[in-house]
Amino acid sequence: MGGGDKALLSLGGQTLLARAVAALRPQVAALALSANGAAERFAAYGLEVLADTVPDQPGPLAGILAGLLWARRAVPNATHLLSAPADTPLLPSDLVARLRSAAADGIACVGSAGRIHHAIALWPLRLAPELAAFLARGEHGVGAFAASQRATVVWYAGGRVDPFFNINTPEDLATAASLLVARPPGGIG
Repeated sequence: MGGGDKALLSLGGQTLLARAVAALRPQVAALALSANGAAERFAAYGLEVLADTVPDQPGPLAGILAGLLWARRAVPNATHLLSAPADTPLLPSDLVARLRSAAADGIACVGSAGRIHHAIALWPLRLAPELAAFLARGEHGVGAFAASQRATVVWYAGGRVDPFFNINTPEDLATAASLLVARPPGGIG
C-alpha cells in the first residue's frame, strides 16, 4: 500500500480507523488500538494504543494478547475482547451481538463469502495465558489458535456487499469506495 499506516488511509472522506471506531464504539464498552511504534500518530482518535507484549512483532495474535491483557485491567467486568482489523471498513452493526450469542465461553469468529475471518472475533479474556503459551512456542497463526480452541464460526449470508471485505491493495481501496455506495442502510451486507 506504499508504506505508512494502512489504518490512516482515507476512504470516502474518513480514515479506515475512523470508520472502524464509528462501527465498533456503539457495540463495545471500551476501545483500544493495537499498534506498534509511535503511539502519537493515533492521538486524534483518543484511543489507548497497545503495543505488542511479545517480542519481534509476531503478528495479529500478539495484538490480540495485548488486547486481552488490557481488557482484564482496564474494563471492569469484561469477559471478552472483540478484535477487528481497521482495514475492514464495512463492519456490520450487529457484529458483537451475533458473536456474543454464539460465543458461550469460547471464541466466536465470523465467516462470509466462503471464508472464515479469524481476526474478527470475540475472545474470552480467560484465554490470555493459553495464547501467551501458544506465542511462546513460536506459533503465530490466528486460525490455528482459534481451531485449537474449537472456535465457533458465525456466518454472514452473502449479499451485494461482504461486510468483512478488507483492504490490502490500492485496487481494494477503490473497490471499497464503490462498495460504500452499494452498502444497504444499517451497514449489513
